[in-house]
Amino acid sequence: MKYFEVFFTLSPTSQDASDLLAALAGEAGFETFEEVEGGLKGYVQQSFFDREQMDELLQSFPMHDITIDYTVVEAEDKDWNEQWEQEGFDPIIVDNRLVIHDGRHLPVLSSVGDCPITIEIDAQMAFGTGTHETTRMVCHTLLGLPLSGWHVLDCGCGTGILGIAALKLGAADCTAYDIDEWSVNNTRHNAVINHVGIDPLLGDGSLLAHFCQQFNLIMANINRNILLADMPAMQLKMAPGAYLVLSGFYTSDADTIIARASDLGLKPVGQKEENSWACITLQKMM
Repeated sequence: MKYFEVFFTLSPTSQDASDLLAALAGEAGFETFEEVEGGLKGYVQQSFFDREQMDELLQSFPMHDITIDYTVVEAEDKDWNEQWEQEGFDPIIVDNRLVIHDGRHLPVLSSVGDCPITIEIDAQMAFGTGTHETTRMVCHTLLGLPLSGWHVLDCGCGTGILGIAALKLGAADCTAYDIDEWSVNNTRHNAVINHVGIDPLLGDGSLLAHFCQQFNLIMANINRNILLADMPAMQLKMAPGAYLVLSGFYTSDADTIIARASDLGLKPVGQKEENSWACITLQKMM
């Protein structure tokens, strides 16, 4: 994946302004940020960066006493997760029923409930280990759905963790796709080590039009703008009564997502929030 490294300079500096800027920049495709002297540094995939939208967001920045400038450079083309991949992550427990771990940190199963579901994730430049709020909230949502025998679609599968969780919770099958080749390969790898069947496709939301099957559950933990663009195609692939679980956006964007869903005949039936991130469950009426 090729990234841009964008340096935002704020004058005067303000923690509130930095937090708001990060939230708004997420709408222009930014994935992660770090605070630097005088402002903020963000990373965005080159294919997702919308400079025109970024300029419009800054022009309408609600804190009018703050001046924001930015510069864009091409980030070094390397495995940004290399150190993380070497160190791994501590086991993550969701609702005392689902344990997510890597191959270096095995869970102590006696510390959780009876017969927990375990998922091993070997992340290789792909998003989705359960360390992020959005992944945990979707996993928590899956634990509350009667997945037995369901046909599931994972849009933007990353590591494959959501599809793997759905299959281990009883889903009949899982179709998955991602725009990033690293993620497709990583999902395939993680499906093998978890002894489930997922053969992900490489591509974006345009693949939805080519699926003949209707799904009982569609999951998408991706950028807000991509969700808004792809929701109509997702709705067409939902069986009557099917669920659409969406995350990857801020709580401030929840009303926009719900309004779009309402236009498509989808009813909100659940919502979770954690550290300003949101997860919404929608249902297609019978």
